[in-house]
Amino acid sequence: MKVINESSVRLNLVSSMSTQTNNQINNQTESPETTYSHGRLTCAVESTLDVIGGRWKVLILRELFQGVRRFNELHRSLHGITQKMLTQQLRELEEDGIIHREVYLQVPPKVEYSLTETGETLKPILDAMHEWGVKYLERRANTLSTETGVKETEVKQK
Repeated sequence: MKVINESSVRLNLVSSMSTQTNNQINNQTESPETTYSHGRLTCAVESTLDVIGGRWKVLILRELFQGVRRFNELHRSLHGITQKMLTQQLRELEEDGIIHREVYLQVPPKVEYSLTETGETLKPILDAMHEWGVKYLERRANTLSTETGVKETEVKQK
C-alpha cells in the first residue's frame, strides 16, 4: 500500500499546473503587442516603460507638455536632477523619437527641446497617471486619517 502525504500531493499539483502553464505559453500565438527584447518575449507595457520609465523622464515630459524648453529651463524646473542625468535622459528620449532637439547656430549656442508627434501621444497616458495618483493620494489620506482616529480612540479608552 502506497502512503500519500499532503506535501507530495501539493508537489504533484504544482508540477502539473506548471506544465499546463508552460504548454499554454508555448502554444500561444504572438499578438501584435508582443515583441522581442534582448532575445526574450516582452509586452507592450514593458516597451512603454522602457521608453518613459525611471525617475526623471515623466517629469521631463510634464515640462515639455507645457511647451518648448531650453536645457537650463528644464534643469531649473527639475529639482534634484544633475546636468549629467538630464543630458542622458534627454538623449534617450530623443533616440526613442519622443522629443526633438533643435540646435540654433549662434553664439552662445541655443538648444531647445520639444515633443515630437509621437511624444504628444503620451499625454493621455500621463493624464491618466495623474488622475490615478490624485485618487490614490486621496484614498491614502482617508485611510491614514481613519487609522489615526481609531488609534486615538483606543488610547482614550485605556
